[in-house]
Amino acid sequence: MSAPEPLSGRAADNLRYIRQAMERSATFTSIPGWGGVVMGAIALIAATVAAGQPTEELWLATWLMAAALAAIVGLVSMIRKARGAGAPLTGANARRFAMGMAAPFIAGAAITYELWTVRSFAAMAPAWLLLYGAGVLTGGIVSVPVVRAIGVCFMTLGIAAIASPSEWGNAWLAVGFGGLHVGFGIYIARNYGG
Repeated sequence: MSAPEPLSGRAADNLRYIRQAMERSATFTSIPGWGGVVMGAIALIAATVAAGQPTEELWLATWLMAAALAAIVGLVSMIRKARGAGAPLTGANARRFAMGMAAPFIAGAAITYELWTVRSFAAMAPAWLLLYGAGVLTGGIVSVPVVRAIGVCFMTLGIAAIASPSEWGNAWLAVGFGGLHVGFGIYIARNYGG
């Protein structure tokens, strides 16, 4: 006869299983509401500044600087929100969220570079809106439903930007990266804890 398995070993296995099941079923809720509002404000300022630039290169530089600043704001606010809620940003759903967003964002950077090399600045606004929306929608699979709605709205604006005159690109960017971030940021802050 074999010796019975110690109770502590089974309890540890059960706790590990429960923890993994909870982690798989939990949603990623560290999407920053107020951080999104600030990101939107950055985009609205960028749209105003970019509209007055004398060259397409300076228009692009304005938007790229705004994107870098907004990315920093978004990351810092996400970290602060996660810490405040006691939720780690290293869990499975946080990794899934990041991976879902990474591929479209990397594609967006590569496409932006190619559009810049062929001097096709008019295609940038629709591409950015579509790829950002795809990233948010894909990452949002492990988050609350409003995040997926944000992704769908960005993609819809990207399609609208394709269907409208290319001169409207900067305005579509203001509506998307500015308006959607501000509006949904306020909604997230009020309904999902800041």
